[in-house]
Amino acid sequence: MFTRRQFIKTGIGGGLLLTAAALLHKPLDRIGKQALVAANPLDPSLRSVVRAIAPVILLGAFPATDPARAAALERITRGVALAVAALGASAQKEVAELFALLAFAPTRILVAGVSADWDQAGVADIETFLRRWQDSPMDLLKTGYQALHDLVLGAWYADSDSWPAIGYPGPPVLQ
Repeated sequence: MFTRRQFIKTGIGGGLLLTAAALLHKPLDRIGKQALVAANPLDPSLRSVVRAIAPVILLGAFPATDPARAAALERITRGVALAVAALGASAQKEVAELFALLAFAPTRILVAGVSADWDQAGVADIETFLRRWQDSPMDLLKTGYQALHDLVLGAWYADSDSWPAIGYPGPPVLQ
């Protein structure tokens, strides 16, 4: 249970974070609308977030060889894009805001603790970021972690090319 002091600190922290994002970046509403194009809801800068975190979330199940790795990353990115496109408008906006927050360098450093661009970030930095959000006392960060986790895992398990790696023979054939 939150104490009054923790509740106030969380509220102030969230307010400061949103204020910083609004002041330092294009309005998140505009980014969200630009990012949510029907054909591809993730623009190139936001795609980099998915491409960086997917191998870390799928550690152990993710292909190690470069050609298979690149193909799997592309399939996961497309899967996340399809999943986001299937969400309702308000959920799409929230997901777009999450990716915008993580794609913008000042807020990425402040909130995620990842100083390098996503394509240059190390596995240890990404693991630390994900673990910190997963175990955060702030529900907002826990929800952000859960959204990233579920989108990546959903795209991975929905991809029939990943089924052999997890031992799934595929759906039963109906006769």
